[in-house]
Amino acid sequence: MGDAIARTLREASANLGAVYPTSQRVKEILEQAESSASRLLGCDPHEVIFGANMTTLDFVLSRTAAREFSPGDEILISALDHDGGVAPWLELAHDKELVVRVVECDEDTRLDFDDLERKLSPRTRVVAFAWASNAIGTIVDAERVCRLAHEAGALAWIDAVHFAAHEPIDVRAVDADVLICSPYKFCGPHLGVAYGRASVLDSWRPYKARPAPMDPLGRRFATGTMPFELLAGFNATIDYLDSIGGFDAIVPYERSLGHRFLDSIPDTVTVYGLPSMEGRVPTFLLNVEGVPAAEVAQELAARDMGVWAHDSWYSLNLYQRLGYENQAVRLGFIHYNTPEEVDRLVAALVELSDRAG
Repeated sequence: MGDAIARTLREASANLGAVYPTSQRVKEILEQAESSASRLLGCDPHEVIFGANMTTLDFVLSRTAAREFSPGDEILISALDHDGGVAPWLELAHDKELVVRVVECDEDTRLDFDDLERKLSPRTRVVAFAWASNAIGTIVDAERVCRLAHEAGALAWIDAVHFAAHEPIDVRAVDADVLICSPYKFCGPHLGVAYGRASVLDSWRPYKARPAPMDPLGRRFATGTMPFELLAGFNATIDYLDSIGGFDAIVPYERSLGHRFLDSIPDTVTVYGLPSMEGRVPTFLLNVEGVPAAEVAQELAARDMGVWAHDSWYSLNLYQRLGYENQAVRLGFIHYNTPEEVDRLVAALVELSDRAG
């Protein structure tokens, strides 16, 4: 990826629309990126939108969607959501006098579909939710949420940032209207990638510079010159994922690491959320009894194991429901981790627990 970015900066530092070679190179990079993203997401290339990051795209697209919203219209969000998928709607509600309602999760941290159905109404315009929790790894039944949203006449709007790192995406299969993810989560550059259903995008008036072209469809929502070097890095990332077998290989391997971890940790380690790999990705939020989370993170970093300690993990609604004080440690496994690394991590947690106990 790094080589592709550097090569583009050296050999394709230009903009679209000219006849000279470097402009033609960035045109090829962008077209390949749209094709790569369409394969990743299960959509058509002209339904792909690129932006600075997921949160920026969410702010841009939510405001575009809401041009015709009226005071009192409602947005549903989820208690599992990262604030990057919440703050855009809260700010929009503040500006346009909309109502934002939070769909709760059950005690086991699964989305409460009874609560979702109770809160859907004729005024619901958008149901926005995270496909997988970035804090605790819980997966949401996206197809079911999208179906209920459409039955209520609302848009189904998915934050797939955390999900996209661990599971395959098919926007047609779940019937999403908008989906946004971030390639840095799956070994790519810091970039935002969105899908928008063509019929939905075509009905929106974009925020754009007036001379900028309106076609292809997805490009009309770009707010300026695209980061072509990062798009080249994105293309290299998709090639890399293909080279290791794609998600057909990634999913079972990562799940095996998650099983290994959960089967090995001692009772003195509390894992918040689902207790098994059923219904989750291999991301875990935990605390070690008697050891502050910040100390756990520091001890593991000294042993070359990178984990974080944080309070809310940007999941402000979820944080209030999990019941831990101050901070918790988040860790996870991805396709380049090994069983030996899992065992080394567990051994370190056991040692910290024994020392505290």
